[in-house]
Amino acid sequence: MAKSDAEIKEAVRKAAVDGRLSCTAARRLAAELGVSPREIGRAADELRIKIFACELGCF
Repeated sequence: MAKSDAEIKEAVRKAAVDGRLSCTAARRLAAELGVSPREIGRAADELRIKIFACELGCF
């Protein structure tokens, strides 16, 4: 079942620590939610959450 934008944003918000989310955590979250890393990145941008330690240049 596809996740709504609100569900994705809530998951990103909960996973972030001090307004930051590691690349590893973002990719893991994408897999858990069944969405693309791009969707996690978009949600993080909208929430002004910084993705750090990017390993693959996905974000």
